[in-house]
Amino acid sequence: MIVVLKENTTKEQKGQLINWLKGQGLQVHESDGEYKTILGLVGDTTKVDKDMLEILEMVDHVTPISEPYKNANRKFHPKDSVIGAGDVKFGGGNFQVIAGPAAVESEEQLLNTARRVKAAGATVLRGSVFGVRKSPYAFQGLKDEGMKYLEEAKRETGLLLMTELQNIDDLKYYDNVDFIQVGARNMQNYDLLKELGHINKPVLLKRGLASTMEELLMSAEYIMAGGNEQVILCERGIRTFEEYTTDTLDISAVPALHLRTHLPVVVDPSNAAGHADMVTPLAMAATAAGADGLMIEVHEEPHKALKDGAQSLDPDEFDRLMDKVRKIREVLD
Repeated sequence: MIVVLKENTTKEQKGQLINWLKGQGLQVHESDGEYKTILGLVGDTTKVDKDMLEILEMVDHVTPISEPYKNANRKFHPKDSVIGAGDVKFGGGNFQVIAGPAAVESEEQLLNTARRVKAAGATVLRGSVFGVRKSPYAFQGLKDEGMKYLEEAKRETGLLLMTELQNIDDLKYYDNVDFIQVGARNMQNYDLLKELGHINKPVLLKRGLASTMEELLMSAEYIMAGGNEQVILCERGIRTFEEYTTDTLDISAVPALHLRTHLPVVVDPSNAAGHADMVTPLAMAATAAGADGLMIEVHEEPHKALKDGAQSLDPDEFDRLMDKVRKIREVLD
């Protein structure tokens, strides 16, 4: 339920109403606009008499919310949320590029790649250290050793860090990680999402391989309901009947999610395509569609990569991608 207050409502009147609503067992999310204030009510709103609220002098109107996601709903928060760490912000007109290898393989490999993506304009370094693979015989990641390499790369280049969290017990290794990634296969790992709701760190939540946009927003709701409202959504392709690409990148998800939610939307064309030669055109399309950022896999020698080499760009290819993305951003601005 949304309660819209009139422009001339005093702080005292607003405070009294908020305290009363909280006394009914509801969470109240306040969004102050230039001319009006919106109070978003989360909880059992059947306890509140809509007609009674509407007759209050300070109330302009009351609107029930039919969508099951509340905190993530744009109706609760009409302005775009700006989510980030330090000077790196996503949303609200801010556009960032996350780049790096699919997996951290060695200190030299990571540092060489980090230097190149930083020089090209990336602001966040990616690289998994706790890997989950389809095959138990594939490279499973360097774990805490890989985390040390990420931290070293951060110290040298100044890039912020993003890496995937698979198990909440590993959170102790993530003190110096700036953005925690939740992968597609964990999008509906509700126990993990609940725990991430209790931390003060941005979470990039990837859409599941066979998930609807509403299911993605409901997963974001799990994190936000716990108190952590720093959620970035990521469209990374969904499973269809097409076999040429790894998955099918849903470009329509970018404007569709922006209509429904105030949260930033990032696109990962690398995982969707599965082919390096498709990454740049998909990244350009995502940028033109209004994405708030990109996640690109970059490896200094893709043919030697221990994970996802076929979809990884080499540093020169990444340079060219960044040039094209910048030109599109100039047109959009």
